[in-house]
Amino acid sequence: MSTAISYSKTGTKHDAAVKLDKAIFGLDANHELIGQAYRTYLANGRAASAKTLERGDVRGGGKKPWRQKGTGRARVGSIRVPNWRGGGVVFGPTGNENYSLTLPVKMKRTAIRQALSLRAQGGDLVVLESFECAEGRVKPTVELLAKMKLEGSVLLAVSEKDQLVDRATRNIEGLKAVSANYLNVFDIMNADTIVLTEKSLEVIKAWLGEK
Repeated sequence: MSTAISYSKTGTKHDAAVKLDKAIFGLDANHELIGQAYRTYLANGRAASAKTLERGDVRGGGKKPWRQKGTGRARVGSIRVPNWRGGGVVFGPTGNENYSLTLPVKMKRTAIRQALSLRAQGGDLVVLESFECAEGRVKPTVELLAKMKLEGSVLLAVSEKDQLVDRATRNIEGLKAVSANYLNVFDIMNADTIVLTEKSLEVIKAWLGEK
């Protein structure tokens, strides 16, 4: 049975650990599947921003360098041909490339379960009673993290990320808040600590649990 350290909403550590759903947090990790999901996330966020200039895009080269015959040199029609310095690039990136990858929904969810299991087994997952941000202030969030002694990159999963949650977390270095049903392998594996609220555990169970 997987367990996690539990904290109150004010950051006080509870004596008893929280039992986690074995079907979500107690699986054996398939590192190839987790790696595939990780690469898919990165590929789908990749922008095709690289673009080279083709022969028709390079400025100049309108005049033929020398006459066609009689010079003893190879014929050439423009100084912007690809085999000349300063010429166009052949078969370079055009900016229209599609780098996206697809992963079946079942495989994606299985990878998320296994990533959560891996972090739970490593003791990098904690449960918070609730995350309260009635006024959307940053200071109470900083104090909460300090009281819980959380350092480095922290992933906070809440049941629903609204404007108040966003305002209370977005300006804190190393902290990323997400809705529980938007968890992904990339964020899970890159965070030093994963904080799940009790309500977010219910959302995760409804989303990733056995149907």
